[in-house]
Amino acid sequence: MGLVVGKVVGVTTATYLGVRSGLGKLPAGTGWGHIVGLAALAGIGFTVSLFITELAFTDGALLSAAKIGIFVGSGVAGLIGYIALRTAKTPPPRTLESEHVGAVSAT
Repeated sequence: MGLVVGKVVGVTTATYLGVRSGLGKLPAGTGWGHIVGLAALAGIGFTVSLFITELAFTDGALLSAAKIGIFVGSGVAGLIGYIALRTAKTPPPRTLESEHVGAVSAT
């Protein structure tokens, strides 16, 4: 669940907070569907999970079950990321006016 749900919630929330606070902005042509898709793809990273599994379990059955769970979770994360990115809508292009909404006019 951590590879699939945890990454999506964590990465999307951190990005939202960064954009909302003004620390950053989404690149042109990027929408929130793209962020969710990329966050899901972050769940594919299974190398550290496999390393921790080797350290945590000594029982062969538990070790095998954990490894299967990691590979299935990574596969599900990849599939969700692919679907999210394929179906994400590209926002309309930004204009100079939309970049400076609320700015005082010089004229």
